[in-house]
Amino acid sequence: MLEPNEYFEPLGASEKRDDYIPIASKSFARDVWERFCTNKRALAGLILLAVIVAVAMIGPLVSPYPYDGMDVSIANQGPSSAHWLGTDQMGRDELTRVLYGARISLTIGFVSTAINLLIGVLYGGISGYIGGKLDMVMMRIVDVIFSIPAMIYIILIMLIFGSNVYSVMIGICINGWVNTARLVRGQIVALKEREFAVAAFTLGASRMKILFKHLMINTLGPIIVNATLMVPQAIFNEAFLSFIGIGISAPQASLGTLAQDAKMLLSRYPMQMVYPVTVICLVIFALNFIGEGLEEALNPKGAR
Repeated sequence: MLEPNEYFEPLGASEKRDDYIPIASKSFARDVWERFCTNKRALAGLILLAVIVAVAMIGPLVSPYPYDGMDVSIANQGPSSAHWLGTDQMGRDELTRVLYGARISLTIGFVSTAINLLIGVLYGGISGYIGGKLDMVMMRIVDVIFSIPAMIYIILIMLIFGSNVYSVMIGICINGWVNTARLVRGQIVALKEREFAVAAFTLGASRMKILFKHLMINTLGPIIVNATLMVPQAIFNEAFLSFIGIGISAPQASLGTLAQDAKMLLSRYPMQMVYPVTVICLVIFALNFIGEGLEEALNPKGAR
């Protein structure tokens, strides 16, 4: 009979873990962030958006000129050391007005998107998970709301409540949540019969727990990407309304209002139109780049 150590020798302490390859554990958020950072355009868009938001929030507070301060004796002046972007037709500092307008437009874009996401996610999630007759009724309501052009809602709200920031946000939010609800509903319908959802139900989890803790979490990717597209759409809608004269009223100013004011002097002072339009374009480009990066980071298998 062979002795135990005749053909086998125990490994030494230094040799026991030679084949072990240490891998640091990562959270889902960290993994997404690292993939997002590999996309240079998305990272540049995030930095650009952060700079625009920071300057728009802080700029009007530290500016020596109020956004509504008028001095007609210096109207329509070009850039100078006192007024870096010149003045408008009322002698107001153009830089302060642009920064203040960017603050208003960004606030409308982000707040209305947050409201639309909250309504759309809850509505679509409940409709898709409950299903049956309730799903049919809820989706028919969505179809009716979606069939009416958004501008009709917005114009009616502006006529009833006046031209202000809150009216614009209410008008945008009346049917802005519809596409999100449809997206979430489709995702929930596809996920609720998957193994992890059935296992959670078998183990006794409540419907609300399954919906919010298991199903909603797995729809975060499409929801976040959709949100990055909703923000520039809301900003553009506000700018369009202000440009045609039914948006935010004076003395408040958004980027669309500034473009509308500059329209009358476009042939003589074109730069007054260039400044707000440039900021709108930069914000939309930044958000589109961020959305593209998030889509690839949240869905690496589907990335190009």
